[in-house]
Amino acid sequence: MARAALRIDAVLVQAVIAGALSFAHLHDLAAAAGQDGWKAWAYPVSVDLLLVAAWRRLRTDGPSRLAWCWFLMALVASLGANVATAGLLDLNDVPAWLRILVAAWPALAFMGGTLLAHSPAGHSSPQSASSPPAPESVPEVETAPAADEPDPVPEPLGVPVPDESPVLTAAEQPPAAQVPAALVDHARKVADDHHARTGAPIDTDTLRARLGVPPHLADAIAAQLT
Repeated sequence: MARAALRIDAVLVQAVIAGALSFAHLHDLAAAAGQDGWKAWAYPVSVDLLLVAAWRRLRTDGPSRLAWCWFLMALVASLGANVATAGLLDLNDVPAWLRILVAAWPALAFMGGTLLAHSPAGHSSPQSASSPPAPESVPEVETAPAADEPDPVPEPLGVPVPDESPVLTAAEQPPAAQVPAALVDHARKVADDHHARTGAPIDTDTLRARLGVPPHLADAIAAQLT
């Protein structure tokens, strides 16, 4: 336990040191590009927040072109400031193109943060509201084979047979469909997402449409979700 705590503390110290150095480099570059006062301190905050927001989107919703685009843009801005302030650039005579990039950064960061916050999860572009949702891919489900039934006995001619269907006991009932644990977990995520968007629990028909499974399998899954 002591070694694990020491390792976590060392990682946090390293992250704080690296973040402070990157923060200072971005501030120095912004100040050299003509952004004085509080504006020079706002630039490193904007770059780091956009970097963290894009990385969080990648970790929670999976890879997407939108999140990767803004993550790489913020990373290039941070690395560029670190390299530029390492003596390769005269901070007393910043070129005009760099001043233009620094001045245009707030608009780019605002657009990137807005798109990351309001675009649909898991899609690089918003989906049309009129198009129906495509059925999600589900793992292949294996159902237990039905018990072998004996061949029917031929009825003798001239003898009336009462129209009575045999009553099956609980032990003779055909086995229900076996639902894999992975499919149940996936269906639970779909139900939680439906409840978060609509405020109402998902019904069996909607669950069957979202998963693309047969009705009897959707009933079995809904029974396990309740």
